Amino acid sequence: MRSRLQPWVRATVLLGLLYALVGITFAAPDTHVRFWRFAAWAVCGVAYIGHVAYEHFRLGQKPRSAAVHLAAAAALGAWGLAIGANINSLFTTPSAQVQRLLLIALVIWPLIVAIPAFLVSLGITTILARSPWRAPEQIADPRSARTFGLTNR
Repeated sequence: MRSRLQPWVRATVLLGLLYALVGITFAAPDTHVRFWRFAAWAVCGVAYIGHVAYEHFRLGQKPRSAAVHLAAAAALGAWGLAIGANINSLFTTPSAQVQRLLLIALVIWPLIVAIPAFLVSLGITTILARSPWRAPEQIADPRSARTFGLTNR
């Protein structure tokens, strides 16, 4: 049975889960904290670039649509981190103030991640849309696609 979800929905959810999983697991080691933090940024950065490429080249999304999808994935990842922080607090004894902040984080973290993710991806996808490296569906003249190696002909 084929899934009825749009391809961008699957990509957004998978990337959001990946961001949360990387953020939680790479924060676990107690040693070499800077290395693990950098590694998490690097893995998420590569995933983000891959998501931009998928949205633009494979799906042929317009810049604003791609930016919304990328921001949603980032927000989902941040929300997953906030859930992880709240679950972690169940095994410790945080103060009442920390508990309130963790509940607020369920809303704030996705917002403070989604807004920059949207703006950055909007800029990147706008540049890509105006460049010669457009998705094949966006190219009117097939000869120009061959020029840039975007077709198999």
